[in-house]
Amino acid sequence: MVLLILLIVLAVTVASTPLLDRLLGRNAGWPIAAVFLGLTLLVAAQAPQVLGSGEPLEFSRPWMPRIGVELHLRMDGLGWLFTMLVTGIGALIMAYSTRYFPPRRRFGFYFLMTLFATAMSGLVLADDVVLLFVFWELTTIASFYLIGLSGPSASRPAIRTFLLTAMGGLALLAAAVLLIVRTGTSQLSVILADTSWTEDTGFVSLVAVLVAVAVFTKSAQFPFHYWLPDAMAASTPVSAYLHAAAMVKAGIYLAMRFTPAFGDLLLWNTLLIVLGLTTAVVGAVFALQQHDLKRLAAFSTVSQLGFLVAVIGVGTPEALVAAAVHTVAHALFKSALFMSVGLVDIQAGTRDLRQLGGLRRRMPVTAALAALSALSMAGIPPLLGFISKENLFEAFLHAPGPAWFGPVAGAAAVGAAAFTFAYSFRFVYGAFWGEPRGDAEERTASEARPSFWLPAMTASLGGVLLGLTVPVLDTMVNEVALNATHETADAHLLLWHGLNAALGMSATAVGLGALLAWRSRSGDALAGRDLVPVTGVWIFEFLHEGIVRVGRRTGDLTRTDAPAFHLGIPVVLIIALASVVAVVGLDLPPVAGQTAMGLDWLLVGLMAVAVGAAVVTRSRMAGLALIGVAGFTVALWLFFLGAFDVALTQLLVEILTVVVAVLVLRRLPKKFHRVKRSRTALTAVIAIGAGLTAAVGAYALTGRREISAAGEYFLGNAPEDTGGTNVVNTILVDYRALDTFGELVVLGVAGLIIIAVLHSSGLLPVHSSRRVVVGETNAAYPPEDNTVLMRTVGRFLMPLLVLWSVYLLFRGHNEPGGGFIAGLVGGSGFALLYLAAPSDDRARIRLAYPAIIGAGVLVAAFSGFLGYADGSFLKPLHAEIPLAWGGYFHFTTALVFDVGVYLAVVGVLLTALNELGLERGEGSVREPEGFRTDRPSARGSGDDAPALDGSTTGGNR
Repeated sequence: MVLLILLIVLAVTVASTPLLDRLLGRNAGWPIAAVFLGLTLLVAAQAPQVLGSGEPLEFSRPWMPRIGVELHLRMDGLGWLFTMLVTGIGALIMAYSTRYFPPRRRFGFYFLMTLFATAMSGLVLADDVVLLFVFWELTTIASFYLIGLSGPSASRPAIRTFLLTAMGGLALLAAAVLLIVRTGTSQLSVILADTSWTEDTGFVSLVAVLVAVAVFTKSAQFPFHYWLPDAMAASTPVSAYLHAAAMVKAGIYLAMRFTPAFGDLLLWNTLLIVLGLTTAVVGAVFALQQHDLKRLAAFSTVSQLGFLVAVIGVGTPEALVAAAVHTVAHALFKSALFMSVGLVDIQAGTRDLRQLGGLRRRMPVTAALAALSALSMAGIPPLLGFISKENLFEAFLHAPGPAWFGPVAGAAAVGAAAFTFAYSFRFVYGAFWGEPRGDAEERTASEARPSFWLPAMTASLGGVLLGLTVPVLDTMVNEVALNATHETADAHLLLWHGLNAALGMSATAVGLGALLAWRSRSGDALAGRDLVPVTGVWIFEFLHEGIVRVGRRTGDLTRTDAPAFHLGIPVVLIIALASVVAVVGLDLPPVAGQTAMGLDWLLVGLMAVAVGAAVVTRSRMAGLALIGVAGFTVALWLFFLGAFDVALTQLLVEILTVVVAVLVLRRLPKKFHRVKRSRTALTAVIAIGAGLTAAVGAYALTGRREISAAGEYFLGNAPEDTGGTNVVNTILVDYRALDTFGELVVLGVAGLIIIAVLHSSGLLPVHSSRRVVVGETNAAYPPEDNTVLMRTVGRFLMPLLVLWSVYLLFRGHNEPGGGFIAGLVGGSGFALLYLAAPSDDRARIRLAYPAIIGAGVLVAAFSGFLGYADGSFLKPLHAEIPLAWGGYFHFTTALVFDVGVYLAVVGVLLTALNELGLERGEGSVREPEGFRTDRPSARGSGDDAPALDGSTTGGNR
């Protein structure tokens, strides 16, 4: 339960951040830091079991049982290490943030930071590849918002970071799917323990490449390295957390976690070692060129991550020991360095080395902390960075492959370490030692309060203390190596191992680094120079713009509002496909069903007449009516064929389509515009060809096969599985409820889009042959008298329609009906009231239809969450409720889901009636004053007549 408690506490912390932010402002970081510290102590308390006895903590609950995916959490030594970093470094950063930002509310910052910590914790504890992927993508989303939160200038860096890391997420998803299909399970520990899939060289190589892409994009490896310095647009606390313990460490964790499967694969070894060391060298060179302290620290992160990826690629237990030690060392010195950058930026007002110098006199504590962190990064004893660097060198010398590969890898590592020393020296000397530069003398820099530099001091001194007492890490690093390689490591970490090759390589790196710093005037001679003609950001933008340009030109092929173009292409393709089939021929079995009856031909003839008349008429209203006749004929045909659900749906849709279409047509010209005869002839040929193709296809395929296996299953098992006998409804709300829920959300969004579009752009005015103008006292066909019959009928029919809709809703599980049909019937009742109203204002249905749409979606979602009581989202729950008159009523949460569908459908119909039917703007036709008062016959339906919500209104139709 410890693992579940950890994630629940983090989730509750995320949910509480808005309130904390509201009450405490920037000081909300203190209680959050306390929570993180408490979780760090909780995780540390698990060390005797996880590290001492080697027994991992596990937790499992059903999540998606139908596809075998569980909420499986597991903490072994590797998970323990990274969880400690996430919560421990997170506590320091949260405390640091309380003084980094000005004293006001930090809306969104603490929420996103705690969300990021939750995602990272879930990622390193996930023992299911699907759960791993979900948390992986959540870190990507949180980082996108954290970077973009910094202001308009951070928009493009946030987008670039998101797109690149999301690409790695897609690679991870592909690898997860392949592994699940091959192994038959999604549990990560089981997959890694299964050796069968690793014996297939082609398959394991493909998965290894996909995982490597995910690792490279997340941990900023060459050629994807540019996103990390680009993300420096984010605030310094974000950089300190993401680049020390969270975002970039996700890639490191993934590489270490999959080492048992790929550690002996030469492709994996080569990819990680070559690109890792390339990144280490490139990042170190670019770091030495920077004037901005924050960008220098960012490129140094790229370089250090290159070291980590490369040593993981070596794959031996000793290499993973080195990776574990350097992971801890890097988290400490890099978080301290970024916090030091923030201290300089706030206290001195700049991060530019050309404007700094001599700060040690005014900021001695910050100078000491930065120096200790930089010395650890440069690998100077007795700090932890020195021990981790020597272990790295030793591991590279034993890299797999040809005999020369190890020494070459070691030489590359020494070169990168030499540049590391040089940029570390530049960082400290340029900012804190030497003489003031630029207008640094005029700056009023001073030491910050202890509450500001205390988190940085904690991280910096942590590197010193662990360096002096490094044997305390033996148990942890050995357990991490065992988890990451499935081989036992017997590491004994010491500050002094005697004279050996690693010590010589370390001394060489320091000597070369000192020479480089001296010859380049502490790096100033290289700073600002363009060593390469292009940058990663430029390449990304070039590719991005090119892809967008290609997409735009592709879209231009169909970017038109002409319906004929959109309809013509698929119709022509269907005719062409049918022609090919006719030439090739199909081996069809004999017809197994009935032949066409006389009634069928009668309905076909009626439809032909209606469609033919619609083609030749010039009146839009007549065309709508004729198309409606064709639609009603189809509904009648479906009734005769026994498809009552589909027929009822067709009938209701036709009715409501005509109503809504009339609201639109009254704003358009009454007549269709004339077209050329050549176009008429062309469209006639296409239409006739498409019609004949569809008719021949229907005749050729109808009744020539038995019922499918899926149909047999639904018919045979629906009553027992769902408790319902209406197979159509059970498929929609039981078997494929997730599909229906997605369609429901789309329907709700469509209703909201109607509101947004019409409120932003408006509608054309209503045209009329007889307009009622303000000031006139007489009008032909007064609306009060003209709608008496409709209002009288509607007064009695509306309640019947509502009752019928409720009846259809409750019977839908066993008889024709259901939420969609019931919603259409209820919407028809509102449409009747709308048509019966004598004016637009009186017709207005004063219900909160956006809220009704939202309520429908939420009710459906609520019924889905109820399914978790039995294992998964949207799984129906069943209960037998005894009735007073005897027997039982079979209740199912699918009925609650149908209620949500009902509400959403009614809400969308109300939206269409209100938004399309009302007049807005100066073009509206208004009724003259006193119009109703002069007509006593309209008493009861005049000014005092109730509107649909019970209020009294005025207005005109």
